[in-house]
Amino acid sequence: MLDDEPKSVNEALSGPDALFWIEAINSEIESIMRNNTWVLVDLSEGCKTIGCKWILRRKYKTDGTIEKYKASLVVKGIKQQEGYDFFDTYSPVTRITCIRVLLAIAVMYSLEIHQMDVKTAFLNGE
Repeated sequence: MLDDEPKSVNEALSGPDALFWIEAINSEIESIMRNNTWVLVDLSEGCKTIGCKWILRRKYKTDGTIEKYKASLVVKGIKQQEGYDFFDTYSPVTRITCIRVLLAIAVMYSLEIHQMDVKTAFLNGE
């Protein structure tokens, strides 16, 4: 199914699902703007920009039908140099042991467990 994903925005917008991709891209831009993720500034002298890229994916239901179209704008961080462009990297992750403990507690107390998708989990808003 991954081979079916568009390789570029131009490809997505020239296909039969163009309206769905436009909606997904607009939704991502709205999330970025609403969360004040970035501010447009003038580039300092001697600095180079880092490009970005759209990642376009279809999310499927268990029956194989399309649940939604997902567009993510990502930075081409591979072009950054450690110690010059950044000094630390941090990605919040959960250990599997924490998940197991929470599941065990839920079972002990007959709690319901729900899964959710946080649309803008990694955006650094105010």
